[in-house]
Amino acid sequence: MSRYPERTFSFEFFPPQTPEGMEKLRAARRELATLGPRFFSVTFGAGGSTRDRTLETVLEIQAEGHNAAPHLSCIGSTRENVRAILDRYVANGVKHLVALRGDLPSGTASAGEFRYANELVAFIREETGSHFHIEVAAYPEFHPQAPSPLEDMENFRRKVQAGADSAITQYFYNPDAYFGFVEECAKLGVSVPIVPGIMPIYNYSQLARFSDACGAEIPRWIRKKLEGYHDDVASIRAFGLDVVSKLCENLLRNGAPGLHFYTLNQAQVVQTIWHRLGLSQYV
Repeated sequence: MSRYPERTFSFEFFPPQTPEGMEKLRAARRELATLGPRFFSVTFGAGGSTRDRTLETVLEIQAEGHNAAPHLSCIGSTRENVRAILDRYVANGVKHLVALRGDLPSGTASAGEFRYANELVAFIREETGSHFHIEVAAYPEFHPQAPSPLEDMENFRRKVQAGADSAITQYFYNPDAYFGFVEECAKLGVSVPIVPGIMPIYNYSQLARFSDACGAEIPRWIRKKLEGYHDDVASIRAFGLDVVSKLCENLLRNGAPGLHFYTLNQAQVVQTIWHRLGLSQYV
């Protein structure tokens, strides 16, 4: 059983670029809302490139009566524009944030007034006190830009010390990486809930591209099986459902405080995993 009194289940979306994409997201959101997640998170593009679309999506979710947790990244931002975003969220009843360092958009030289996520977390606390529940990112397989695992762990601890309430991990397929990370955090005195991020497997080329970019390892046996299916979409989906369902079952059985699904704005695969695991008993 979890060492936390309640388990948290949540779904992540990205703000669409087109009216058609927005309609598809609304349809997926309606389906996933029936599962009763704790919140929906909405991503924030590099350097704030999707700021307006993130805000629009978040306000829609709030208006529908669901909890929204917008991502807020600090790279390329100033204190003034972050303060304006926070004021807008406070005014609209948003009480949950995902605070991230973020990436610089290509061609941009300046990192802005914040360098690291812990500085953003500290600023949010200075500006808004305890208004927001603040999530931060965690990397069980270590951030691809971290000089060493030790420094990566120290970076995570600084974010928690700055005022983070809980964390969501980068996705992974090796549960030992997650459990090892949680154990190391406990040794450092970091006791906030660390919720595993779960990436369903939709297609292999997309997954390989994402994983290469973010440093998430696809275990060799999974990679080889997916490569062997070639363009057989049905077999890739079926295999992916089995792999991810077993991963989630393992995580929950051994104490994970919840699951955060990277939906890619799609509902069906996540719904199937949800029902396979009987997650409705937890919400």
